[in-house]
Amino acid sequence: MIRHIIRYSAFPFVWGSPILLIFYLATEGVAYWPLFPVITLTAISILALLELFVPYEKAWNRDHSRDTRHDILHITVNQILIQSTVASAFFLRGFLPENFYLWPTTAPMWAQILLAGAIIDFGLYAMHRYSHIQPFLWRLHMLHHSPERIYWMNGGRRHPISALILAGPSITILIAVGATPIAVASWLAILGVHLSFQHSNLDYRVGPLRYILCVAENHRWHHKREFEDAQVNFGEIFNIWDLLLGTFHDAKVTPRAGEVGLIDTYVPPTYLGQLKWP
Repeated sequence: MIRHIIRYSAFPFVWGSPILLIFYLATEGVAYWPLFPVITLTAISILALLELFVPYEKAWNRDHSRDTRHDILHITVNQILIQSTVASAFFLRGFLPENFYLWPTTAPMWAQILLAGAIIDFGLYAMHRYSHIQPFLWRLHMLHHSPERIYWMNGGRRHPISALILAGPSITILIAVGATPIAVASWLAILGVHLSFQHSNLDYRVGPLRYILCVAENHRWHHKREFEDAQVNFGEIFNIWDLLLGTFHDAKVTPRAGEVGLIDTYVPPTYLGQLKWP
C-alpha cells in the first residue's frame, strides 16, 4: 500500500509542490538567493530518499565503481559553473542600453518564467540533439550516457564544457533580449528539480502526463546502450519538441538493468580522468 501511494503521489507532491512554490515566490518578488536553491535541494533530497524505498531497479541504488562520489562532484561543479555564468552574463547585460531590450517586463512574472522556460527548453532540446550528431560534441556528451544505472544524480553528470554548450545558446538569447534575471533563475531552479526526476530510479507513475513532460518513464529510452535506439526523447522538461520533430518514443516496458550505458566504451573511473577523457 505504501509503495502504491509513493508511486502515484511522489510526482505531484515532490515535483509539483516546489515548482508551484518557486512560481509563487518569484511572483511575490522574493529574492532568489538563498531560498530558491534550498527549495530545489530539499525536493531533490526527498526524491533521493524515496528511491531507496521504491526503486525502479534495486541494482541502480548500489554504487557502481564509486560513481556516487564522482557524480556529486559533477553536479557541484556544473551548478557552480552555470549559476556563475548566468550571474556574470546578467551583470554584463547591465551595460547595454535600456531601449535595446525586447523582453516583456510588464507581463506577469509567471508568464515571464514560462516564456524563459520555453526558450531554454527548446535551446536545450536543439543542442542536445545536435550533441548526438556532431562527433566532438558527442564525445563530450558521452559522459552523460556512460553510467550503467539511472538514478537521481545522472541529470548532473555532464562534462562542464558540454553543460555550457547545451545551455549557452538559449541563455545568451535571453540575456540579449533583456530577460528578467529572476525569471531565468526561477526556471533553472525548476530545471534542477525536474532533471533529478527525469533520471530518477524511483518507480513513479504520471499517467497521460508522460506525453507532455519528459519523465523517467520515457527518458530511460534515451539512455539505451544501443546508440541507434537512444536517438529519442531529447527533451528536458516538455515533450512538445520531440512530438513536433518526430523524436518522441513511448512504450509500456522501459529499459532495465543491463540495458543502459555505452557499448564497448571505457570511461575513466576518476573525476579528473572523466574531464580529460573527451
